[in-house]
Amino acid sequence: MIATSDITMPDWLKEEHKTGTTIVAAEFNGGVIIAADSRTTTGAYVANRVTDKLTPLSDRIFCLRSGSAADTQAVADFVKYNLEFHEMETGSEPLVNTAAYLAKSLIYNNKERLLASVMVAGWDSKKGGQVYVVPISGMIVRKSIYISGSGSIYAMGYLDAFYRPNMERNECLELIKNAVAMAIARDGSSGGCIRYAIVTDKGVERNVLLNTELPRFYEN
Repeated sequence: MIATSDITMPDWLKEEHKTGTTIVAAEFNGGVIIAADSRTTTGAYVANRVTDKLTPLSDRIFCLRSGSAADTQAVADFVKYNLEFHEMETGSEPLVNTAAYLAKSLIYNNKERLLASVMVAGWDSKKGGQVYVVPISGMIVRKSIYISGSGSIYAMGYLDAFYRPNMERNECLELIKNAVAMAIARDGSSGGCIRYAIVTDKGVERNVLLNTELPRFYEN
């Protein structure tokens, strides 16, 4: 009988699950659009091809996660739990910046223990569509558009060149789809399909763009 201690574990089994990823959020005229790839990796091994990285925090607020899958999910769960109590106490829907500051507080106070970077995006009746960025340092900043994750370097210049404030919905959506598709084509830690959501005063419209439907670019 072979002892458990004598079995050599492959390196990828010892690696932490990470959402090596491409996530992007943008404000447009009437709301926000958020999108992400769907690949989760364990070292060089693809652990999940269809991960949903658009985590709902409330009806119209979402968290986009990059970093350690466990850490970012813990941050999202913490924020969602506190927003539910906040909504019960105030009797009104939570604000996007309330959710963002809750995430910021947790990440900043545990920045030496967490490997978590998140974007909090959504719509509320006070400020409309908003995008907030909370990197691993625990700072917080509002952006009109932001892309993060290992695939962001492959699409950042494209977004800088073509994004404009107050874009129309369909124009902004095509921009976001193209950006994530560019990252998927070049980044080994990004892949799968594109999940996206459009958040406005009318609610949330979620959809999936399958890998076979992604925009194609020069890949030589």
